[in-house]
Amino acid sequence: MKSQEEIIKEMQQVVAQMVIDDLDENPALADEMFECDCCAQLKPLAGSIEYSGYRLCNDCVLIAEISFALNKINDIQELINVMEDKRLEELCDFIKQEEKRASN
Repeated sequence: MKSQEEIIKEMQQVVAQMVIDDLDENPALADEMFECDCCAQLKPLAGSIEYSGYRLCNDCVLIAEISFALNKINDIQELINVMEDKRLEELCDFIKQEEKRASN
């Protein structure tokens, strides 16, 4: 049986390879951004995956895949729920930045 560290390293390699594969298939993806449904950050489309209607950035895909592999979550909704505070924090930061821009 693989150790937790081996599982994490393996998932890091798999997820990093997804970005490389996406960019090999479509180099234009390097410039395409989207708002991650999990962390609410603006992230590159390359390496992202859709799970049950949620588009996750490559960083969140890594968290999801490690969590699945270590049996920490059973479905993507659990991760979305856990990340709710992070999403709210990102949205608040975005609003504050927009207010600053508007007042300048």
